Amino acid sequence: MGPPLVAAAAAALPFVTRSTAAWVNVLTMPLSAIAAIAVAIRVTSGGSIPELGVWRIDALSALLAVLIALVATLAAWLGPGLDRDDQEAMAITRAYRIYSNLFALTMLVAVTTNNLGLMWVAIEATTVTSALLVPVRRSKAAVEASWKYLIIGSVGIALAFAGTVLAFVDYASTGGNVNAALNWTTLRAAAPALHPEVARLAFAFLLVGFGTKAGLAPMHTWLPDAHSEAPAPLSSMMSGVLLAVALYALARWKAVVDVTLGSAFADTMLLVVAMTTILIGSLSIVAQRQYKRLLAYSSIEHMGLACFGLALGPLGVFAGLLHLTGHALAKSTAFLLSGRVMDRYQSHEIAKAAGLLRALPGTGLLFAAGILALMGLPPFSLFLSEILLVRAGWNAGHPLLAGVVLICLLIAFVSLIDHLQRMLFGEPPVGIVRGERSITALVVLSTPLFVLIWIGVALPPPMLTLLTKATEVLRP
Repeated sequence: MGPPLVAAAAAALPFVTRSTAAWVNVLTMPLSAIAAIAVAIRVTSGGSIPELGVWRIDALSALLAVLIALVATLAAWLGPGLDRDDQEAMAITRAYRIYSNLFALTMLVAVTTNNLGLMWVAIEATTVTSALLVPVRRSKAAVEASWKYLIIGSVGIALAFAGTVLAFVDYASTGGNVNAALNWTTLRAAAPALHPEVARLAFAFLLVGFGTKAGLAPMHTWLPDAHSEAPAPLSSMMSGVLLAVALYALARWKAVVDVTLGSAFADTMLLVVAMTTILIGSLSIVAQRQYKRLLAYSSIEHMGLACFGLALGPLGVFAGLLHLTGHALAKSTAFLLSGRVMDRYQSHEIAKAAGLLRALPGTGLLFAAGILALMGLPPFSLFLSEILLVRAGWNAGHPLLAGVVLICLLIAFVSLIDHLQRMLFGEPPVGIVRGERSITALVVLSTPLFVLIWIGVALPPPMLTLLTKATEVLRP
C-alpha cells in the first residue's frame, strides 16, 4: 500500500512537473504488484502471513490484491502525463495521479483488512476518490454521471453500513469481545450463536448495499454513466477491480451468514439478483450505440455471472473467482484500448469509429481480442470459467437457470460480434489520421491478453492452488 501513497503524495507537491508525477507513479506502482504476487506465492506454498493489528491476508485477500495491483499498474503506465504529445493540462494530470493512486490504495485496504468496519470505510472511500475523477475533463454529462454515481453509491454503502451495525449489535448481545466484534474471523467463529432473524435482515441490507457498488441489478443504474464518462484508465480500474472488491465484501459477509443460517438463504437471494443482473446486462448490450457504454453493460453481465457462481457451492465459487480474474484482465485492457480509440476518433459512438483496423491496426487487433475474451471464446480464460459456471449450476440442481445463462451468453455474444465488426471494418471517417503513435503501449496492453490465453489453455498450478484456497475461505 506504500507505493500508491508515495505516488499520490509526489503528485500533490506543487513543484513536481506533470511528467515527474506520472513517472513516479509508473515506477512505484509495480512494487505493489510485486509485493502482492510475493504474498500470493507465500500463501499458495503453505506459508502463513502473520496478522498485524487489523490487517490479515488469506488466499482470497491475496487474489484480490494481485488483481488490484496489476490493473492499477496498467492504468499507471497508460495514464496522462507520459507522452510528450499529450496535451492534457497539468491540473488534469495532477488530479488523475493523486486520486487514481488513492483509489488503488483504498481498494487494497478493503481487501487486506480483517475488520469489516474498516473494510466498509475503505469501500466508501473508493466512491469518493473515483467520483472526483469521473468529471476530470469537465462536461455536463461527466458531472451528471459523477453526481449520480456519488449519490447512488453513497445510498448503497449506507445500507451496507446498516447491515454491518446489525451484525455488530447482534454479536455484542451474545456477550462476546466487543473490541473484536467486527473482525471477520471473530464473527465467523461466533456465527452459530447469532440470531437467525437478525442475520437475514443484515444480509438483505448488505446485499443491496455492496451489490450497488458491484453493479448488481436493479442497483446498477449508476454504472453505465460513470464508466462511460470516466477517463479510460479510471474506467479500467472501476470496471476491472472496483466491482470485484464490492463483490468480495459481499462474499465475506455471506461466509458469516452461511454459518448462522446455512447456505440456502443467501444462495437463493444471490441467485435472484444474479439472474436479474445477467438478463439486464446481456439484453442492454444489444441496443448500445457507444463502445464505452457497451463495455460498461458487459461489466454488469459479468458481475452477474460471478454472483451466480457464489451461490453454487465450492465449484461455483471457484468458477466465480476465476471469472473475476479473467474479467479484471480483459475488461481493464478493453477500456484502456477504448481510450486510444477515443483519442483518435474523438467520439464514443460506435458508428463514428468505423475502419479501426485501417486507422489503428494494432489497437484494433488488440481491441478485437479483448472483446473476444469478454465473449468467452477459447482460448481465453473466460471460456473456461463460463463453462465451469454452467456446470456448477447444473450440478447444484438448477438446470433451468444454467440454460437461461447460456441463452444470455449467446445474446451477448451475437450483440458484441455485431458491434465489433462495425468498428473494425470499413473506411475510417474523413480526416482520421492512420497509423499507431505508440508501439510501447500496444506491447503493454497485449500482455494481459497473453496471460488470459495462458490461463485458459493451461491453468498454472500456483494459480490453481490460490483459487482453490480462496474458495475454501468462503466454502470450506
